[in-house]
Amino acid sequence: ILAMRSALLMRRKQHTTLLVIVLVAIPLSGALVGCTNTKTGSASAYPMAKVNVLPAEIREAPPVVQESYQFAIANPETLQQLPCYCGCGDMGHTSNYSCYVQSQTEDGEIEYDTHALGCSICVDITQDAMRLIREGKSLPEIRTYVDETYAQYGPSNMPAK
Repeated sequence: ILAMRSALLMRRKQHTTLLVIVLVAIPLSGALVGCTNTKTGSASAYPMAKVNVLPAEIREAPPVVQESYQFAIANPETLQQLPCYCGCGDMGHTSNYSCYVQSQTEDGEIEYDTHALGCSICVDITQDAMRLIREGKSLPEIRTYVDETYAQYGPSNMPAK
């Protein structure tokens, strides 16, 4: 009887160990998949500037802000056609792109605008544009979405289309 009880306890211990391994491995595998940056084909949906070209102040910002600056400098033709609704028109901004880039010389030298470092509306508009591009939306569809979603927060810094 003692031998049977010992074998039963040993088997129960093995099952418990196996259960613990499975319960740890499944969530961990999901976390690892989440770290692979597979945002529905984001690598091919649009270009992104390398983070090392950003000034230190921007590289120290939260990742979503860094990513927005990377997108902005690699995709000016997109963000120049999208408005911002944070009230930055009073600062002379003429598009969502202006929240990230103050000027760019002919040889490509960028003078960054740090406004988007502290403005979630600017960043949210950019992140929405990125998501909508990944979803296959056209620029006019993205503009409509931005206008309909963000007009409640303030005046547009672009004329209505």
